[in-house]
Amino acid sequence: MSDDKNEKKIHGIVAEFTSVDTLLAACRRVRDAGYTKTDAYTPFAVHGIDKALGIKPTVLPWLALAGGLTGTCTALAMQIWMNGLNYPYIISGKPYVLSLPAFIPVAFELTILFASFCTFFGMWALNGLPRFSNPIFTDPRFDRVTDDRFFLYIDSKDKSFDAKGVEKLLGETGTEYINTVVDDDSPTTIPRFLIVGLCILIGLSIIPALIVAKMRVTTSSQPRFHIFPDMDFSPARDAQQTTTLFADNRAMRPDVPGTVARGQMDADLNFLTGIDMEKFAQVDSQRAEHLVRTYLTPLAAEGEEPAAEATPPAEKSIMETTPWLEQNPIEISDAVVRQGQQQFNIYCSVCHGMDGRGNGLVNQRAQKIMAATWVPPSSLHQDVLYADQYPDGKLFNTISNGIRKMPGYAGQITAKDRWAIVTYVRALQKSQNASMDLVPASEKSKVEKQKNKVDKQLAEAAEAERKKEEERAAKAAANK
Repeated sequence: MSDDKNEKKIHGIVAEFTSVDTLLAACRRVRDAGYTKTDAYTPFAVHGIDKALGIKPTVLPWLALAGGLTGTCTALAMQIWMNGLNYPYIISGKPYVLSLPAFIPVAFELTILFASFCTFFGMWALNGLPRFSNPIFTDPRFDRVTDDRFFLYIDSKDKSFDAKGVEKLLGETGTEYINTVVDDDSPTTIPRFLIVGLCILIGLSIIPALIVAKMRVTTSSQPRFHIFPDMDFSPARDAQQTTTLFADNRAMRPDVPGTVARGQMDADLNFLTGIDMEKFAQVDSQRAEHLVRTYLTPLAAEGEEPAAEATPPAEKSIMETTPWLEQNPIEISDAVVRQGQQQFNIYCSVCHGMDGRGNGLVNQRAQKIMAATWVPPSSLHQDVLYADQYPDGKLFNTISNGIRKMPGYAGQITAKDRWAIVTYVRALQKSQNASMDLVPASEKSKVEKQKNKVDKQLAEAAEAERKKEEERAAKAAANK
């Protein structure tokens, strides 16, 4: 560069070509001459131009990787600090630190965010952007680079740059036009209105942050201003409340008929209904078809009417004519009996009692207050409820759909647990008629001790109850 201040600064030298082949040949010639700060401009993508110029792979992917890893580490560290150190909060029993499944969504989002930022701003930095002007645009012939011309540029910052040597080298490539790129006459300072506008924009962007900061440290008697209400003001209702949203005014919506939880559909309708479907289809094909449609095609076409139910003989009810399963379809084991006992104690014992004789707490309370509409629950030890007269499938159906004032428990107890309850009820019934002759000799002494202990406790309880009754009778007589 000349020391004369009147001369403009040389930024490089550009050559014009009329075809891709001549451009690629010139690029290889310049590359082989040792020049590295070069660039080519074409109206369309040219395959192999990077290799011809000797351009090395960009480091932009490494910047994106570094940004992504930084985002991942930042997200994990932030969540560990927030959830495990600054404000420990129990969420479904998850660990405070490194609950990875819960931390992944935030970590994923910050990984993408940081990687995209590094990619975007890294590309700007590697390309020397932003630039308000480029000296090569001062050449009017360069406008044809978007049409039908190709240009090869050698930057003056190249360590091997020599103006005369570069012109000679480019002249040997077959170009018909070589031009020295110098400073343009456009001002280098940023216009004042842009600076003022940028300052105003920055000032306005701070206002929302200040408002948020103020709201975090102050209180107000007024409700929040919701730009996006979302579901903050939705008409929420509790389960047993009424609502005008539905025609039946019920806030709690019933399940769609035939709805089964995902993964719990068993295609064996015998297991789901307690009915021998093969025999049922022979006895009453219409009802059997309707039952199959209810379980297997709950989402029937709109407007399609269900098959009409056949009218059973007048002398017998549907419960009597239905071919119930005689045997429990699940394999009986000690674990199944214990599971049935647990479910029975939870759902059934409140009315039927722990021993199944109908003396549960609810029944005792109803008798105490002399509830006029109360129907006492049945004792499960009646002869009519034994397996020879009341098949297992019928008992399963009663548990599932209810009878008289007893509600159905199909929505609360799984089909497998309902069959387990049937197993326990049968075991409970057999236990009431068991004799010591059925006990193995090795266990007989142990069972006799337990029986004597229970008999003693029952006798003591009966005696205590008798004394209480006598005391109540005496007090009643004294009050008269």
